Parts: sequence; C-alpha cells; structure tokens
Amino acid sequence: MSNPMHKPSLTEDQYAPMLSPWRAKAKITMIFFVIIMFLLFSSWRTGVDLAELTRGFGNMTQITDKLFPMNMSILGPAVGRLFETIHMAIIASTFSTLVVIPVSLLAANNITTNWFVYNITRFIMNVLRTIPDVVLAVIFVGLFGIGVFGGIVALFVFSLGILAKLISETVESADMQPVEAMRASGANTIQAIAYGIVPQVLPQFTSFSLYVFEINIRASVVIGLVGAGGIGQLLMNQFSFNNYGAVMTIIAIIFVVVVIIEYISGKIREAII
Repeated sequence: MSNPMHKPSLTEDQYAPMLSPWRAKAKITMIFFVIIMFLLFSSWRTGVDLAELTRGFGNMTQITDKLFPMNMSILGPAVGRLFETIHMAIIASTFSTLVVIPVSLLAANNITTNWFVYNITRFIMNVLRTIPDVVLAVIFVGLFGIGVFGGIVALFVFSLGILAKLISETVESADMQPVEAMRASGANTIQAIAYGIVPQVLPQFTSFSLYVFEINIRASVVIGLVGAGGIGQLLMNQFSFNNYGAVMTIIAIIFVVVVIIEYISGKIREAII
C-alpha cells in the first residue's frame, strides 16, 4: 500500500520548458543568417576580393623561387641571435612571474577588500594587456635605444598584463574556507594566503608561467623587427637586404625552436596538472 504522504520526486527535466523542433530550427537559422550578413557586410566594407586572393596564391611560385635554396651561411649568426632571443624571454618571464604574485593578489576581489586598490590594480593591468607587444617595443626602444634591453622591458610589461589576468581569476576561484579557518585560528593574512591559497593555485600558476614563456619566445621574434634585439632584428636586416635565402633559413630555425619549446612546455604542464 502506497504512502499517501509520499510525493514522487520531480526530476530537473520535468521543470525544463520544452522547445519545439521548429522553433529551435528557426532560431538556429536566424543566427546563421545574421552571422552571414555580418560577414558579407564586413567583406564589403574592407574590400575583400576573392579573385585577388586567388591571384595572390598564384604568386607563391615567385616567392618560393626567392626563398630557396636556403642560405646556410647565416646559420652561425642566427643561432647566436636565437640564444639572445631565448635569454630575453627567460628574463622577461622570470621577472613578470615574480612581480605578478603581489599584483594578482591585489587584483583578486576575494583577497583585496579595498574597493579603490582592487579597481585601480585591475584598470592598470587591463591597460597593459590591451597594448600590443610591438607598440610596447617601439615605446621602450625609443626610451632605451635599439637593443635587447628595450625588448626585455617590453616583454616584461606585456607578459605581466597577461599573467595578472590569468592568475587573479584563478585566485578568485579558489576555495576560501581554508583561509577563513586559518584566520579564525589566529593566522595573519600572509600565513592564510601562503597555506590556504597558494597550494590551490600553484599548479595553474606554474602552467600559466610556462604558457607566457612560450608567448614571449614568439613575441621576442616580432619585437625584434622594430629593433628590440634578438633573432627578429637579424631577420629584418636580411629582409631589408633582399637576402631571401637567409630569411628562409632564419624562419626555419625559429619554427623548429618554437615547436621544441612548446612540446617541452606542454609535457611539463601535463606533469604538473
């Protein structure tokens, strides 16, 4: 005999509103046509011409004839500049990783309760993150002159903005119960953060730091084009002299090194996480 007081439990699906198939299809179709309209409008405003794109691909043979055969005489200087590029990325990544620790705490709303400090820190980091790395390189090369120092400072500022965003959001998603328990037991703020927050965010912190190092390797090549040192500067010099065989050699070296670094970094992140 069934209990009259017992009510059957309602699943979540029983509460969910039913969406008719034709309404779902109409919604998807409308979204699709809106995207197509935006695409066509953007193509019209920017003057995209598919025929010109096809003609551009036809010029690939001319470019290939200039790039090959590769000029291997540039190999020695290119390797030296490559190590300079890697050193630039290591220095910028290391200092940005150290500086971002207090900055990310100030930019996390569950750690920083002062409204003014929190918003000012977030605003400054957002401004740094919106400035492209090439623009930063132009600014600091103008301040410090052509060479690696301006490039290192540009990479430092560039990676600090990225890391502050990633780490602060990781800190904000951390469980605050261990911190509250430690504060209730008499721990100060630094102790509560060190033993309550750091163990939770340390794997992500290490992973993001390696990721930013990968970005800095590629960015250091780009900023070298504006005189910030490294192999990018050598690439720009060879390109200005129309030495396309040397350009292809430098590009091949950059490609191989970036792939190797990304592979090693990926394996390290997998082991940590």
